[in-house]
Amino acid sequence: MDVADKLNLQNINITSDFWERYRELVVKEVLPYQWKVMNDEADISISTDPQNNGRDKNSHAVANLKIAAGKAKGHHYGFPFQDTDVYKWLEAAAYSFNYHPDTDLRKITDRLIDLISEAQDDDGYLSTYFQIDAPERKFKRLQQSHELYTMGHYIEAGVAYYQATGNQKALDIATRMADCIDDHFGLEDGKIPGYDGHPEIELALSRLYEETGNKKYLKLAHYFLKQRGQDPSFFEKQDRADGWDNEILQGMRDLPRSYYQAAEPIKDQKTADGHAVRVVYLCTGMAYVARYTGDKDLLESCRRFWNDIVRRRMYITGNIGSTTTGEAFTYDYDLPNDTMYGETCASVGMAFFARQMLNIEAKGEYGDILEKELFNGALSGMALDGKHFFYVNPLEADPAASKGNPGKSHVLTHRADWFGCACCPANLARLITSIDQYLYTVNDNTILSHQFIANEAKFGNNIKVIQANNFPWDGAIHYKIQNPSHTSFKFGIRIPTWSKKFTLEVNGIAKSIPVQDGFVYLNIDDQAASIDLNLDMSVKLMRASNRVNADFEKSAVQRGPIVYAAEQADNQGPLWLYQLSPKSKADYHFNEKLLKGVGIIKITASREALDNDNAPLYTEEKQTNTESVELTLIPYYSWANRENGQMRVWFNKE
Repeated sequence: MDVADKLNLQNINITSDFWERYRELVVKEVLPYQWKVMNDEADISISTDPQNNGRDKNSHAVANLKIAAGKAKGHHYGFPFQDTDVYKWLEAAAYSFNYHPDTDLRKITDRLIDLISEAQDDDGYLSTYFQIDAPERKFKRLQQSHELYTMGHYIEAGVAYYQATGNQKALDIATRMADCIDDHFGLEDGKIPGYDGHPEIELALSRLYEETGNKKYLKLAHYFLKQRGQDPSFFEKQDRADGWDNEILQGMRDLPRSYYQAAEPIKDQKTADGHAVRVVYLCTGMAYVARYTGDKDLLESCRRFWNDIVRRRMYITGNIGSTTTGEAFTYDYDLPNDTMYGETCASVGMAFFARQMLNIEAKGEYGDILEKELFNGALSGMALDGKHFFYVNPLEADPAASKGNPGKSHVLTHRADWFGCACCPANLARLITSIDQYLYTVNDNTILSHQFIANEAKFGNNIKVIQANNFPWDGAIHYKIQNPSHTSFKFGIRIPTWSKKFTLEVNGIAKSIPVQDGFVYLNIDDQAASIDLNLDMSVKLMRASNRVNADFEKSAVQRGPIVYAAEQADNQGPLWLYQLSPKSKADYHFNEKLLKGVGIIKITASREALDNDNAPLYTEEKQTNTESVELTLIPYYSWANRENGQMRVWFNKE
C-alpha cells in the first residue's frame, strides 16, 4: 500500500455554521417539499416558469414510475426526462443519511428503490416515457430522447444510495441499466454507433466503475466520449429514420450540431459551445475518464474547455450560459447581465467539473472556481426557505422589464415554487448534501485542503484534520492536524486569488512559503501540527476585462469569495443611477437578523438625480446633478428573499 492509499479520506463531519444551516434546511424543508411536489401533493404554481413550458402544477414524476411498474394506469406526463427529478432527489436523500439519519425518510427511499426496480424492464432498460407511450422508439431518436441521460442520473443515485445505506438492490438496478446500455451501444455489428444528445451517462458510468471496479463501464464511458462527433450527421440520420417530423421535443432537430457538442470529435472542438449544462456534464465525464484511462486527448480537451469557459465565458458569480435561446453559450466575452441565463444546473455542473479537475492536478484555480460556484452561482438557485427556486440567475433584474419585455420574461425577480422542467431544484439539493465530498483531494502523498468549510476529517493512518473558521464572513482559518503514526506527507492549502495578501503560522511561528499553482505546501511528519492562515477579507471593487462590452466602465463589489448585489429593498431606485469610484469607502458588518445572517457592505457612491417624467426624452449633454449617498449591498446568493424590486451587481464608474 503506497502513501496515497494510506491517506485516503475516510470520514468527514461538516461543522461550518453556514453550510450546516443549508444541509439541515435540505433535510427538514427541501426534501419533504420536493417529495410532495413529485407526488402531486403540494399546492404549487409554476405559471412563472421561465421556459414557458405551459405545464400545470403537477409533476407526475412518481406516478410515471408507478405506471411503468404496472401499479397504475395512464399515459406518461411531462418531459421524456421527467424521471430524473426523482433520481436527483433520491441522490440528495442518500447523501443526507451520512450526516442526518432519518428512519421515516429511509422508509420512503427504500420503497422508492422497490418501485424503481419494479418499473425497470427485464433487460435493464428504464425510461418511463418510452416504456409507457413509445416502446417502439427506444434508442431511436437519441438527439432528443434523453434516455441515456435519464438512466445516467439513476446510476449516480443508485451508487450514492448503495454507498450510504448498503442497499444492494439500488446498485443492482444501476448495473442492469449499464449492462443494457452496453448491450445496445458500440461499434460492433448490431449495435448503435451513437451517444445521447445530452451528456451525463459518461460521468455516471465512471462513478459506477469506481464503485464496482468493473472496467466494462469505464470502457463504455470512454466509447461514448470518443465516438461523439465522429459521424456529425448521426442524429439527423436517426431523426429521418424515426420520422423527420415525429419530434419528441419540438424544435430540437433544428438546433446546430454544436448545440449537442456533436459537430466534430471532442479533441477537435476548440471552444465551449452549445447548451451550457451539456458542456459541463460532458467535461465532468471527460475528466473522470481521462484520469482513469490516461487519455491525453481528453485531458487536453478538459483544459481547453476549462480555459475557454473560465477566461472568456463565465460571469463573476460563476454562472454560465449567456442566452435563453437554447440555454447556451454564445461567443467569447458575450456576457450580458439583464438577459443572461446562468442556469442553476450549469453552476452545479461547473462545480462537478472543478472537483474532477482537482482530482487530476493540484491547481488552485480549480478550487477558486469551485468556491465561486458554491458561494454564489449555484447557491443563488434556492431561496432561504428551501421552497422556492431560480432556474435563471441574472446579474441585473427589474420586475417592470421582466413583465413588459418578452426578451426578459425568462428573468424572474422572485423564485418560483417549481418548474415544468424541474432539473435545478434537486440538482442543487444533491450538491449541498454532498458538500463534504468537495473539501479535500488526495494526490500522491499530499492532502489538499482547497475549500474553507469548517470540518473534522479523518484520513488513513489515523490522521485527523480539524478545520475551524467562520468563513465566508471571516478569513481566519485554523487547522489542527493529528498524526499519531508520524506519517510523512504534504499538506497543501489553497491561497485564493482574491487574497493577494495572507499570513501563515505553523505551531505559532510565522512562515513565508511560496505559492505554487495556487497552493502553499507544508511537510507534516510530527505527531501534531497547528496551522493558522489569515486571508485578506477587505472589500474590493472588481472590473471585467474591457473585452466584455456589457461591463465596460463598470464595477462590482466582492469581499472574500462573496459577490455582492444591491436590491431596491435597501436602496432608492432606480438602481442604474448609482455610480462607484475607486475612492469609494466601504464598511462591512455582519447582521445576524437579516436574511438568516449575512455580511452587509455599505459603500459610498454618487447618485444621479432622476429626470422629471415630463422632461424631453433626449437633450443636449450637460453637467449632471449628483448627490453623495450610501449604497447598501447584500450577498448575491441572498437576493430576492424579501419584497420584489430591482437588483444589480455591476455599477457605472464615476
